[in-house]
Amino acid sequence: MEAAKTDIDSRDQQLSDATLPFARSYQLEALEKALKQNTIVFLDTGSGKTLIAIMLLRSYAHLLRKPSPFFAVFLVPQVVLVSQQAEALRLHTDLKVGIYWGEMGVDFWDAATWKKELDENEVLVMTPQILLNGLRHSFFKLHSIKVLIVDECHHARGKHPYACIMTEFYHRQLNSGVCNLPRILGMTASPIKSKGASLESTCWQQICDLETIMYSKVYTCASESVVAEFVPFPTPKFRFYKHTDIPYHTQACLVEKLKILKAEHEDSLGHNDFAESARKKVTKIYSTLLYCLDELGVWLALKAAQFLSCYESDLLSFGKLDTFGEKIVKGFSLAASHAFASCITTGPEWYVGDNAKIDVDAGLLTTKIVCLIESLLEYRNLNEIRCIVFVQRVITAIVLQSLLAESLPKYNGWKTKYVAGNNSQLQSQTRKKQNEIVEEFQKGKVNIIVATSILEEGLDVQSCNLVIRFDPSNTVSSFIQSRGRARMQNSDYLLMVKSGDSSTHSRLEKYLASGEIMRKESLRNAAVSCSSLKGERNDDEFYSIDSTGAIVTLDSSVGLIYLYCSRLPSDVYFKPTPRCIIEKELGTCTLLLPKSCPIQSICVQGNIKSVKQKACLEACKQLHTIGALTDNLVPDIFVEEAVAKEVGNELYDDEQPIYFPPELVNQSPWKLNTKYYCYLIKLDQDSQNDVTVHNIVLVMRTELESDISSANFNLQVERGLLTVNLRYVGEINLTQELILLCRRFNVTLLNILLDHNVNELDKVLKGLQLGIDPEVDYFLLPAISCPYQLSIDWTSVTSVLFSYENVREDHKNCSLKDNACYIQTKNGLVCKCKLQNSLVYTPHNGKVYCVSGSFDDLDGNSLLRLRDGRHITYKEYYEARHGIKLRFDKEVLLNGRHIFPVQNYLHRCRQQRGKESEDAYVELPPELCCVIMSPISISTVYSFTFIPSIMHRLESLLIAINLKKIHLDCFMQNTDIPTMKILEAITTKKCQEGFHLESLETLGDSFLKYATSQQLFKKYQSYHEGILSIKKDKIVCNAALCKLGYDHNLPGFICNEFFDHKRWIIPGDNSGSYSLKAELLSKTKNIYARGTRKIKNKTVADVVEALIGAYLSSGGEVAALLFMNWIGIEVDFVDIPYQRHFQLQADTLVNVSFLESLLNYSFRDPSLLVEALTHGSYMLPEIPRCYQRLEFLGDSLLDYLVTVHLYHKYPKMSPGLLTDMRSASVNNDCYAQSAIKGGLHKHILHASQKLHKDIADVIRNFEEITSEEKITSESTFGWESEVSLPKVLGDVIESLAGAILVDSGYNKEAVFKSIMPLLEPLITPETVRFHPVRELNELCQKQNFERKRHIFSSENGMASCTVEVEANGEIFSHTASAKDKNTAKKIAAKEVLKALKGI
Repeated sequence: MEAAKTDIDSRDQQLSDATLPFARSYQLEALEKALKQNTIVFLDTGSGKTLIAIMLLRSYAHLLRKPSPFFAVFLVPQVVLVSQQAEALRLHTDLKVGIYWGEMGVDFWDAATWKKELDENEVLVMTPQILLNGLRHSFFKLHSIKVLIVDECHHARGKHPYACIMTEFYHRQLNSGVCNLPRILGMTASPIKSKGASLESTCWQQICDLETIMYSKVYTCASESVVAEFVPFPTPKFRFYKHTDIPYHTQACLVEKLKILKAEHEDSLGHNDFAESARKKVTKIYSTLLYCLDELGVWLALKAAQFLSCYESDLLSFGKLDTFGEKIVKGFSLAASHAFASCITTGPEWYVGDNAKIDVDAGLLTTKIVCLIESLLEYRNLNEIRCIVFVQRVITAIVLQSLLAESLPKYNGWKTKYVAGNNSQLQSQTRKKQNEIVEEFQKGKVNIIVATSILEEGLDVQSCNLVIRFDPSNTVSSFIQSRGRARMQNSDYLLMVKSGDSSTHSRLEKYLASGEIMRKESLRNAAVSCSSLKGERNDDEFYSIDSTGAIVTLDSSVGLIYLYCSRLPSDVYFKPTPRCIIEKELGTCTLLLPKSCPIQSICVQGNIKSVKQKACLEACKQLHTIGALTDNLVPDIFVEEAVAKEVGNELYDDEQPIYFPPELVNQSPWKLNTKYYCYLIKLDQDSQNDVTVHNIVLVMRTELESDISSANFNLQVERGLLTVNLRYVGEINLTQELILLCRRFNVTLLNILLDHNVNELDKVLKGLQLGIDPEVDYFLLPAISCPYQLSIDWTSVTSVLFSYENVREDHKNCSLKDNACYIQTKNGLVCKCKLQNSLVYTPHNGKVYCVSGSFDDLDGNSLLRLRDGRHITYKEYYEARHGIKLRFDKEVLLNGRHIFPVQNYLHRCRQQRGKESEDAYVELPPELCCVIMSPISISTVYSFTFIPSIMHRLESLLIAINLKKIHLDCFMQNTDIPTMKILEAITTKKCQEGFHLESLETLGDSFLKYATSQQLFKKYQSYHEGILSIKKDKIVCNAALCKLGYDHNLPGFICNEFFDHKRWIIPGDNSGSYSLKAELLSKTKNIYARGTRKIKNKTVADVVEALIGAYLSSGGEVAALLFMNWIGIEVDFVDIPYQRHFQLQADTLVNVSFLESLLNYSFRDPSLLVEALTHGSYMLPEIPRCYQRLEFLGDSLLDYLVTVHLYHKYPKMSPGLLTDMRSASVNNDCYAQSAIKGGLHKHILHASQKLHKDIADVIRNFEEITSEEKITSESTFGWESEVSLPKVLGDVIESLAGAILVDSGYNKEAVFKSIMPLLEPLITPETVRFHPVRELNELCQKQNFERKRHIFSSENGMASCTVEVEANGEIFSHTASAKDKNTAKKIAAKEVLKALKGI
């Protein structure tokens, strides 16, 4: 044992004192041993072995804490113990603890995933198979494990994972001279696990074997009394029962009935794989029922049959069953229950167990059952009973719980439940459910647990005070551990033994004495060193990978092949598994692998006992050689899944910039004369209005691109449309004084229109200057009516210079001439001509008005008619309403109009104009008015209300053209993509404009998936559909597209917000909070950011797809591919020959001539037709491949073809309709029914009885619907189907499309001409219907109906769904049943929808 004492380096000698103050003496002694050498702690259940392990980990903690590369592993034999031991570690240490079990999916983790776990955690608590797999795949290195704790280490024998860990890795490295191996601490209540009694002659040899394989010495207390001070031991008591057979006539009659039923049900099965599986299950159930009949009695046999007849999970796992086979198996159990029930005479007052003697005499119960009940009733006066009844079989636990739950409550309030392990073939209790039952047991809510061996080991049930062994323990360890469950003081341990069974009695007596014998033998040999492991136990044939150290042995190769096959593509009709054909006479094994595996068969010769393992090992070697198994010897799909998962885990900051076009920003220094480009914004109304519109001139320092300089679009105004046309009209040079004047005009007028806040205007105007920082630099000036010529209304522009100081000077050229006169305003006298066509402000109410003239017949003393019909003078009104006394009541009143409201005129829903307000025009006393601008016409002011919406659209177009320029600079110099298409692609639905990206996104999505699929299909010709799908998803998923978009600065270009005119930047206004920050987009281009907003990652992905759609729709596939390559999706349409190795006569397998006629296509390679029609269940070796790869290709191809067809056929469809039409056209139901109508179901090559039955059911239903004329040529039948259509039917349409594409040299037109006639009638905008579930959801949302949560259930293989809606206080509900829950939900939703529409 020298190596065991020196297996830690010098640094490890500095182990800290990590003992706990409440540790017992023997625990400290055990810890001391464990610190010196590998140790197996042999102590009774409940003696605190876990605490020893915790203190050992505390001692090594300084070596484990991160960033240390080392870690510790705590192994437990059962899943239920993982959380329990982890909680104890967290309670008593500060180490980071990770927990692992199979249901977490750890079997499918790759090296990177495990590395992340090892980087984060310091102690790993897991079941042993996980560690064994990790070592075999080299995810874990044994030298990185500092401490290895093995709970219930007596299992380390034979092929148990504990033993495999030690033999395959620990001993192999030990014999190779590796010294930095982990410290081992084993824990057990019995180092012996033999079925025989542990006599002195054999005891030490078995302990020695355990020490050898664990390379550890056993430690135990010198005296049991030391432990007894802390741990109570139950009193063992024997309970003898006299076995009496059930009446012969009853027994013989029932056995005969069961034989007949078994034969009848087996005869009704066919002769295929599913039938054989069902036959095995019937046989197993038959044996189970016979056991229950003989050992437990008729009544419990009845309960067993009833349970088996209604059990929903995988009955007695002997392979999967089809629907028919499952029906036969359950039918046998149900028929058996009727047979048992016929032997039980019951009445209203009869209860099982009321009269034990009568029940035994009748054979309803056995004497063993009566003994159990009587034993329990002896404790009826015990206040707090906690009893565990241990049984061997799960079925016994289930039926005993049923019996005790029915019989015991008559005597007391005891509640009974059962707990059985997950490795059973009969039950499916979850780990959570088992823990809940144990917790209820500890709290007293459950008094009796009937349990299998799952409660023997480790599970902490401290409150137990009675243990009954209904079935005797098979091993010493089972005996000791079940006894140790009774933790309370004065507990009893009852051993039920059949009278006269001296063998069992003697064995149990020896078990009672075995603890002391094992202790003595361990102590007597404590000084004996561990003997070395025999060579033949660790020199099995294996295959290892030098680069990683991963290893596969003969034993592990079988599991690895099954694991590999389990991850191949499958469906409900076919689960890919390997098949072995062993020729004993020849000593050969032929391993047949599924069609989607790159290797079809392996044939080896060797020892008949290990020839299957040898074939599997050879398969592992070959799969690794071709890359189907990675260097960690895991299926290649694991790595693909892990990489794909990482794509979705990348962080994305949704706070993204808002780009502003550089064309509208000053980018060069100011000059004395600056050249500006002028564009006429021509406004045309399509309806009469009381105010006309005037044209406006856009003056900017940058020349616009041609498709923007000639842009035209419509605004939604009150009474119709306002057409906006942009035209270039020339250049103009402006001095700095004129620039400031234009700015002043824009800032004044637009601030008044947007804010109506005159009080802040002076402050804003004082800040006007020509700055050096980036600022918005363009002007909007009124135009004089002169079509498409540069003619600026400078008179209106200078209206901003109006001043009371200059009023007399301006009056010299008065337009009123003889009618001229001065009028008193708020700020002084003003010529009447200056009030005509002016903007005035009335401080008394804070309003701004447009004044068009005066009322010569009205003054302050004129009568004003009020709303209530009364008449008062204007003078009286202002005094009463505003407390103002008019001083100049003889002055004429001004004709004023309220300032026009500014709105978002780009909104796709036309603004509803209400009744023209009588208050729009008002009579204003001049003395209350302050002139702001004069002269400026009401039409000019009105026209400028549209400026924010017009400029927002132009800003958006400029953003789009900047994005387009980046693309054109990088690739497509000769491709003309309309800027409006780019803008459509970057505009989301949230903007609520007349266009958005959805149609282009749908188009781009379909092309992206097709282009990616065909590229992967050609590039990876040996990869199965599962890996191709993962690779495709990794490229086209939202996370990947978002990252590409983010890397290319797309978020800043996206228009994602409803236009708020109040946040629009007024050109020249420097008083706001906005700032422009230059950002470099490329080496030669920059853009400006004006703040941030939130953009979801899906939105970025949608825009990427929409941009692909934009380039596709305008520039074709070449343009779309160029854009995709620019953004980082490298695909092409280069034709790569499809390597195929089919050597078959297609005519012998399918009707080639009929199918070519149906498809209107002649195959150059008919074997493609065979491949396209071959389901995975069809195992003929001459067809080496099934349709899955072609289906993968055809799926995206048909989606693309249908989408392009709809997009071009209905170019004026509203955004979103294309998505709805595609969804209704491209779905499995549509394809499946097309396959049926074309008769393709008759030509599918498969070997699935369930698929055959499902197709027959669908055909029958289809014929009934057709005969009742429920399906017409106009029907959108995809949504109409009320039966579950096998996906295989839709798959063959897709695989045939893929086959034609490959055979035709990737001619998509050939596929369209061939497949589209099968899909007719195609969806039209008139016939499209929403999916009933979606339509119901939208109706509820629109009408504010309350949609209740769907209720799902299943019974007898049928799924049911209840859809319920509360509308106007009334409940509308419907329950539908179908073979799958989605179809049931669809039918139920359709019926509720029909009822709601009838309201």
